[in-house]
Amino acid sequence: MQKTFIFLDENNSKEVSFQKSSKEKSEKEKQKQESFTNISYAYPPVKISMSSMKKKGCATDGLLSGYGDNTEIEVAMINHSSCQYLHRALETWNAPPDFLKASKIMKTIKLKNVIYGMFLAEAIKENAISYYPEEKRFFDFKKMCRNGSENSWGEKTCKPSMESEEYRKYIKFITRRAMDLGIQSFLFGQVYYQDTADLKNSKIPEIVSDMKIYSKEKKMEIVIGAQTGDINDEKYLNNFDYIEGGVGIGEDGEIENGPCWKEKSDCWALLWNEKYSKKAKNVFLHLDWSGLKFDDMDVFSRMSLEKRAETLKKLHKYFVSRDMGFLLPMMATLDKENGGCFGPSPGFYSASRDYSCDDEEAINDILKEK
Repeated sequence: MQKTFIFLDENNSKEVSFQKSSKEKSEKEKQKQESFTNISYAYPPVKISMSSMKKKGCATDGLLSGYGDNTEIEVAMINHSSCQYLHRALETWNAPPDFLKASKIMKTIKLKNVIYGMFLAEAIKENAISYYPEEKRFFDFKKMCRNGSENSWGEKTCKPSMESEEYRKYIKFITRRAMDLGIQSFLFGQVYYQDTADLKNSKIPEIVSDMKIYSKEKKMEIVIGAQTGDINDEKYLNNFDYIEGGVGIGEDGEIENGPCWKEKSDCWALLWNEKYSKKAKNVFLHLDWSGLKFDDMDVFSRMSLEKRAETLKKLHKYFVSRDMGFLLPMMATLDKENGGCFGPSPGFYSASRDYSCDDEEAINDILKEK
């Protein structure tokens, strides 16, 4: 019997429909994921330096997932850089991670002593297909959905809930496989969407503990972070090695000083403010992206080349001098109709010299500063 499946294409950027027998697809997915089980490190883990991550961190959204349409150009950009932390290099937004693809891309990256990051997204596809070798079955993504979150990020999507045992098993599986690959930094996207509403009954301590236990078995260091928004419960924030959020820049490249970005009606938290930073172990900031014209990356890409260089240098100096990390933008999502510079497509930013933004040199100058 033939069935129609919906999958993300090889760049994880759009849906593609095609006919394939359920038996053939299941066997292919099973073989692919089982072939990765017990794989040796694609990249040997390194000793983690939080100071190095803060000073030489780069936002590389989906680098190991094939985002950007031309992986060779993106890898060349990274190889020319002095990045020591590749933030969000492996993505899980609306798609299970492809570890075999990530392994192949990792082996083309020539930088040494690099910390690779993985994003544990607040978005999943209800009809995603991912084999679970431990129980010799496929994950049931629909069971992972938070009640009332159906179609949150588009048709057949939802916000996953840590209250779901199926989702906890999925997190455990993909983070362990990521550690097998050599990933050492893990970021929970908008964790308040994923965790329990009552933080006193949070599932995070259990999940973090399991990840740390496995990393010790692997004799590797890892750090675990979260996008925590306006959560300022110190006990909760200290479950994480770092918290992460956007800066909220204006068209002039300036930032605000208060705990909330005034451009937003709700409190869009500015994590460097003492309300949050004093209660967290470490803070990382980046130019936030959501694919909308008002977000940091879209505002940034509409600036002139000179203004972008000036803004990055100022933000990096400001946050690093306060012992916080500022992740320099290498790869990120844009609004397709933003009207500014862009990378391989109007909906994706790349700092590469091969595209219209050409911020690569300015970023490398910052990274080389002591």
